[in-house]
Amino acid sequence: MIRINLLPVRAAKKKETAKQQLSILGLSIVGVLLIFAVLYLTMLAKISTAKDEISRADSELQQLKTKIGEINNIKKLKDDVQKKLDVLNRLRKGKTGPALRLAALSDAVPEKLWLTSYSEGEDSVKLGGIAFSEELIATFMRNLEASEHYAGVELIVSEQVEIAGVKGKKFEITCKLEPPKK
Repeated sequence: MIRINLLPVRAAKKKETAKQQLSILGLSIVGVLLIFAVLYLTMLAKISTAKDEISRADSELQQLKTKIGEINNIKKLKDDVQKKLDVLNRLRKGKTGPALRLAALSDAVPEKLWLTSYSEGEDSVKLGGIAFSEELIATFMRNLEASEHYAGVELIVSEQVEIAGVKGKKFEITCKLEPPKK
């Protein structure tokens, strides 16, 4: 009988299977490393795009903050201008009333009658003055009553005085103010 020594074949098969297993293990490790590398690179790409978006958003935020600052400055300027316009409107309204009333008062004063005092309340005026006669005082009162700015003219006091040797009449009159007609 012939004996065949199969040991070297088995050893060769074992070596070959070990080589195959080692190569499969090596290829698996390389494959896993490649997968991890690809995942790592994609994560790095996502991180860099996120950082870019954050920096872009920060720059937009800074631009918007400057625009908001400009808008706030414009609002402040608008408020200042509005306040000034309100003051001007109040001055214009105040200018027409007293100026017209004083012009009407000047037109109502006859010759030889002098006004010595003028005080104005909210809705009334107190006038004081000197005239040569009571007729001049009556004429002055009629002229005031005819004016569209004064109403309810009343004589409070009329007394005789002597000024520099000349006799005259000192008087006080009150009247109500009429609102200006537009």
